[in-house]
Amino acid sequence: MGMRTAVAGASGYAGGELLRLLAAHPELDVVVSQADSRAGEPITAVHPHLVSYTGQTMAPSDPALLADADVVFLALPHGASAALADGFRPDQLVVDLGADFRLTDGAAWERFYRVPHAGTWTYGMPELPGQREQIAASTRVANPGCYPTSVILALAPLLAAGLVETDDVVVVAASGTSGAGRKAATNLLGSEVMGDLSPYKIGGAHQHTPEITQGLSQAAGTRVTVGFTPLLAPMPRGILATCTAKLKPGVDTAALRAALREAYDDEPFVHLLDEGQVPHTAATFGANSVHLQAAADLDSGRAVVVSAIDNLCKGAAGQALQNANIALGLPETLGLSAVGVAP
Repeated sequence: MGMRTAVAGASGYAGGELLRLLAAHPELDVVVSQADSRAGEPITAVHPHLVSYTGQTMAPSDPALLADADVVFLALPHGASAALADGFRPDQLVVDLGADFRLTDGAAWERFYRVPHAGTWTYGMPELPGQREQIAASTRVANPGCYPTSVILALAPLLAAGLVETDDVVVVAASGTSGAGRKAATNLLGSEVMGDLSPYKIGGAHQHTPEITQGLSQAAGTRVTVGFTPLLAPMPRGILATCTAKLKPGVDTAALRAALREAYDDEPFVHLLDEGQVPHTAATFGANSVHLQAAADLDSGRAVVVSAIDNLCKGAAGQALQNANIALGLPETLGLSAVGVAP
């Protein structure tokens, strides 16, 4: 039997994706799948595709049920994980898929989330310099957000290499509807979304903005100014982020691609596509992958990096499992695939 594993918030989309991935993980055994309003229901009634959980039911959201787990994944609404944090044993590995412990700036947290800041855990983006070692030494890991994953991995190598300016980073990113969670909402109905593309939380209002700024500023070693506009796309899952920044003099496409290759050539889940290829969200469905393409727009003087991820996998559950593998000393790719599903 493997390590006892609990998923809190298992009835949501990210929680369901975690259960899907954990079903195939040889070292982690799910013993508790917590839900709130769906407690007592069969897991297969909540997630019909998870047939390997036949006969198991959703447990109530009781913190005591998490006490015997070796590994705990928190797939809860933002602000809910902090209330549980003090109840875990020091030796329990806890990976939080929410935003509660991602930010180092408490004032930024309180501005965007409107509740007190609970502190900062190890930031779980293994591909950033030095982060893999920090994750391996931690029992508390803050899993990055979906938009920040797509943007930070696209631009961090260029900022670290000094190829682009820090004062005018602009990101426009489209996400599938699952990024809004599983709650009922009129604007997420199929008849409202299909055939439509719309922006939301414009003007720097999206709660992932400070996390993007934090990650890019750490890569650059100085404050980065970010303009971020999210879009709601008529698809269930996926993010396509178009990230631009002003080029430093003399920088061309070859230099941008060289920086990305140097950063990611040895990474199992980040892929710089061949020249002439472009990222597609569908190519990352079900995979813990990031697909990147870069070009220098010499007429406008801007670097353009486009990234595609599955917001529920590399943007949430897959990255959480990747972080757990590292923290537990297991092979980083265990239970994960870089290969998407098509068509």
